[in-house]
Amino acid sequence: MSDEPFILSIKARVGAILGWEPESWREIRGGYTPAARYVVARGGRSAFVKAGTTALTARLLNREINAYQQISAPFMPGFVGCDTDDERPLLVTEDLSGATWPPPWTRRTIDIALDTIASMHQTPADLPAGGLLTGREAGWPTVAADPAPFLALGLVSADWLEAALPTLMAAEASCELAGSALTHLDLRSDNMCFVGGRAKLVDWAEACLSNRQVDLGFWLPSLAYEGGPAPEEILPDAPAIAATVAGFFAARAGLPIIPDAPNVRRVQREQLSTALPWAQRALGLPSLDEGNMRR
Repeated sequence: MSDEPFILSIKARVGAILGWEPESWREIRGGYTPAARYVVARGGRSAFVKAGTTALTARLLNREINAYQQISAPFMPGFVGCDTDDERPLLVTEDLSGATWPPPWTRRTIDIALDTIASMHQTPADLPAGGLLTGREAGWPTVAADPAPFLALGLVSADWLEAALPTLMAAEASCELAGSALTHLDLRSDNMCFVGGRAKLVDWAEACLSNRQVDLGFWLPSLAYEGGPAPEEILPDAPAIAATVAGFFAARAGLPIIPDAPNVRRVQREQLSTALPWAQRALGLPSLDEGNMRR
């Protein structure tokens, strides 16, 4: 179905934000929700437009808009403007379609990303306090209550899970999620790009003040899955974080597809495939079946 009717419905609002009327609208495919995304252009000018299309995407986009209104930093795309709305909010930012988006990763881009994340964690922000599990169920206790979705992934046996659960739950319970650092809490390669030797982070809907180490740890399984170093090479001696991150994905990766975000489960399975071995190594748990685990 053509998205022309949708463009017509937001055209005047986007033009008012930009101060100029776009001549072209190029749809951007990607992301894990059905939010509408476009690069708009006129002459030598361009911008990125993101619009809410469902109740979920509207709620997330309004949260992201709040982050842009509270934070101004080199690691964020340039903020052009917004139009908040309960049903169809709009966010307009710098066009980063010409940036370099990983993977592949190199030692240089990993170092730039780490420096950028450290800079973000040191940036003051007037955002609510939160954490990785704010408004969400804990990971391993959820698996313990109903192990079937996790076991259906075929990553471990029921015997392995039964033996490992007490250690995993204790480690997760010991993880400090609170903190005062500006955290993104959705760090992945599709939310990170490189422009002129600097990194830019996008998709700020989960941003809050929380534990910077958990924020970093939440990114590392994704990096490892895409050919980067093992998580403990960047964040050593962090068994509680490893257990918490693995538990987050273990409790969700085997659940039914989310209609408003159909690709999320696939990404969660990918990250679990590296997060679970990290937790196993960090906690000294029995070895996983190497035939079933991606290293």
